[in-house]
Amino acid sequence: MDADAKIRAAIEEHWRASEAGDTVAEHAVYAEDAVLEYPQSGERFRGRATIAAQRGGHPATRHFTVERIVGGGSLWVSECIITYDGAPSYSVSIMEFADGHVVRERQYFADPFPAPASRAALAERIT
Repeated sequence: MDADAKIRAAIEEHWRASEAGDTVAEHAVYAEDAVLEYPQSGERFRGRATIAAQRGGHPATRHFTVERIVGGGSLWVSECIITYDGAPSYSVSIMEFADGHVVRERQYFADPFPAPASRAALAERIT
């Protein structure tokens, strides 16, 4: 298995474990000194243990649907829908890898919004 295939498999396992609630497997992808950033809330978490702790304290019921994983080499992007207590949030996760582990991740979140009627004739609906 080449390096990109190994990284893709690690990312897929990360999201599978996130959905299953397996916090040990979910965080195995991170380097011990990884950094996770949420730019929209202005938060930065340093270290695998801190990343796991902040996620472990999340009060909502969460579900993860991976729409797409793209990347190569050290840079990978996951497009996901993360549902919090039944409300979907679209997420883009940008992961930077070194030595087979995530060393930096930035996650962006966006809530769905209704499409304007003025574009209805131009748009194709995404299901």
